Amino acid sequence: ADCARTVEVEHSLHVELLAAFGLDRDEARRAGAAPTTVGYASYLLRVCHLGTFPEALGAIVPCYWIYARVGEALLKQSSPDPLYAWWIETYGGEHYQETVAGVLDLLDEVAATLPETDRARLCEHALTTARYEWLFWDAAWRRESWPI
Repeated sequence: ADCARTVEVEHSLHVELLAAFGLDRDEARRAGAAPTTVGYASYLLRVCHLGTFPEALGAIVPCYWIYARVGEALLKQSSPDPLYAWWIETYGGEHYQETVAGVLDLLDEVAATLPETDRARLCEHALTTARYEWLFWDAAWRRESWPI
């Protein structure tokens, strides 16, 4: 239930941020996804569709965890820009932090029951998506687009 609520909140945040920047959802969709976004989303979908529940959980957790840590760190100083402050409050706020703590607890519980080879696959997916998170943020910073 918390995860579903998190997805709802995140979706509405994205729609409202697009509007604040003068874009609507249809314009954003027409712009298309950058290469890193396509690769990251494709990887997540593949793992969630073809992998086991623990593998899917391992692949998804870095996004939750990284946003929580970034939001938590930025919350201490926030931002004078209301749009940035809003993003920071969403991911640094208590509700999101509690949701992530629950997801991490679930990850610990699941990982503790796995044989070593399955735990290694979970960790491999978590490492890959943590790397994709870095690439995703870097792609936004560089305003990545398709070269052709």
